[in-house]
Order: sequence, then C-alpha cells, then structure tokens
Amino acid sequence: MPERALSIPIAGGNAVSGVLHAPSARAKRSGVAVVLGHGAGGDMHAPLLVDVARGLNDRGHTVLRFNFPYKELGRKAPDRPEKLESAYEAAIARLRKEKPDRLVIGGKSMGGRIASLLAARAVPCDGLVFLGYPLHPAGKRAPLRDEHLSAIKAPMLFLQGTRDPLCQLDLLRPVLKRLGRRASLHVVEGGDHSLELLKSAGRTGDSVLAEILAAVDAWLVKQASGKKP
Repeated sequence: MPERALSIPIAGGNAVSGVLHAPSARAKRSGVAVVLGHGAGGDMHAPLLVDVARGLNDRGHTVLRFNFPYKELGRKAPDRPEKLESAYEAAIARLRKEKPDRLVIGGKSMGGRIASLLAARAVPCDGLVFLGYPLHPAGKRAPLRDEHLSAIKAPMLFLQGTRDPLCQLDLLRPVLKRLGRRASLHVVEGGDHSLELLKSAGRTGDSVLAEILAAVDAWLVKQASGKKP
C-alpha cells in the first residue's frame, strides 16, 4: 500500500504536509481520486481519515489527506475560512497532478464543510464525501450550516451517525430532501461525530470501518461509471 509524504505549497509561499495514497502499479485503479480534509480538533493523522484513506486505496482509489496551516504550525484554533479554503484548493491542485478521471473532495467535519464551500463557489469537482457533516453547533439545533449546499451541482454523500451532536438527522433529512437526487445519506447506527460507536453497541471498530468503506466505495464506483458533466 504505497504512501508518500508530500509538501503542498499554498499561497503566500508557505506549505502544508500531505500524504498521498496511490494504488500500486499492478493494482486495478478506479480512476477516482479523493481529497480528505481533517476536522477542527484533529489533523491529517486522525484515525478515521487514515483508515478511510488506506481502505479506499486498497479498493483502487487514489487519496490525498493533508494538514490545514494552523495544524501544520501546531496551533489549536482553526485559520480564517479564506485561509482554510486556500489550503484546500492547493491540495486539490496537487492531486490533479495525478491526472485522475474524476476528482472527489470532502473530509471529516470541518474539512468536509470547507470542501463544500469551495464546491458552492464552483471550484471544479465531481463529487463530495462528508464524514460527519457539521450541520449545526454541538448540542444546538440552530443556526444550520446548509444555505450554500443548494449551490453545489456535484453529487454528495453524507455519512452520519445517529449520536452526532453536530448533525441531528431530523434536521439533516429536510436539507437532503431539498437537494434532491444530488444528495445520498448513509446512516451509521449509534455513530458519534467521528462515526465511532459505544462499546455497549456490541460492534467492533473494524466492522464499523468496513461498513463505512463499503458505502463510500460503492458511491465512488457509481460516480466513476457515470457520464462526466
């Protein structure tokens, strides 16, 4: 499973770290490449991102995970939105050098939200994958972070847990209904914001990961087989 450390230059002469997961030369390649941004409290080494990146790579997809600038510098507070978006665009540009047939963007929580903001302002992509979309502040039902989603033309996959304090499903479902056929939802029963389950759920972490990977892989294969816009 080849993994290659990268330095990704961003505007202003700075750079952030990334890890590229590329299928081996003898592996069957899907032609799909995925950029995964991390959540506000984590970095590109967050277990969910690493496990998903490696699992998708095993299935023939190319994946790039990367740090936002504040994490690269060891800070806790996220950068301004425009700086986060600039770093994400740099990651997209780097992955496009791999010349994929289709490019999907997304990530965990904040990383997925930043990807959605780029897609809403017409940054080219062929789809979005959200590993726990942060629809609202933790424990609060408002305000909703959904207004820009209607501007996204690409298909979207939402993977959400039923215990996610940042995305109550009764609030998400009407949003997805408005988005129509562009939006798909996979619910991880008992999952929290990181799609993790309580021990009392009686499931292993490996089985949950297998469920997540199966859902994302099936959706990516569907996008790869569709007609390019």
